[in-house]
Amino acid sequence: MPTNWLTWVQQIQAIAQSGLTFSRDIYDIERYEHLRLLAAEMMAAATGGDVEQIVEVFTAQAGYATPKVDVRGVVFREDGKLLLVKERSDMRWTLPGGWCDVGETPAENVVKEVFEESGFLTRAVKLLAVYDNHRHPHEPRNPFQTYKLMFRCEIVGGEATAGVETAVVDFFAEHEIPANLSRGRVTDQQIARVFAHYHHPEWSTDFD
Repeated sequence: MPTNWLTWVQQIQAIAQSGLTFSRDIYDIERYEHLRLLAAEMMAAATGGDVEQIVEVFTAQAGYATPKVDVRGVVFREDGKLLLVKERSDMRWTLPGGWCDVGETPAENVVKEVFEESGFLTRAVKLLAVYDNHRHPHEPRNPFQTYKLMFRCEIVGGEATAGVETAVVDFFAEHEIPANLSRGRVTDQQIARVFAHYHHPEWSTDFD
């Protein structure tokens, strides 16, 4: 399977989703539904997944297709250690964060996510990076294109407290980062990059 198969799948699915949103012609609707099925079959062939389940995931998306938005909080303690949380879903470590909720700004979302997953009250002070998940080695691969916003956040209160989605909260030095990262959420390279930003606060925002 070519390395850019996921990009093809996502683009075909997006064309199908947008077409089904705006088309009123019965024959065009059939064509877009067929495109969606082809995208599901391609993804199933590449991942070993179930075609019907993938179609259900695609069908749940409605409206004009756009990338999803994920926020991650980059929180350093005074000793330079980085905040990570262990997700209950896979028992792997990641930067606290998640999908953006409608009605809140990206900064408000990341502050909320950090608190819910770690117990720390923070304020977002700088956007460190805007990453396209297509361009980074996330595993497992997300079926939808996602823009990942990395915010530097400063602690203003609270204490380490596991949440509904997290089992453990801890801080790690640069040489102590756990090997079992939740790489669908954050990559080793991204962790290294936020440490580089910590050492160089004058750097501007990274973006793909």
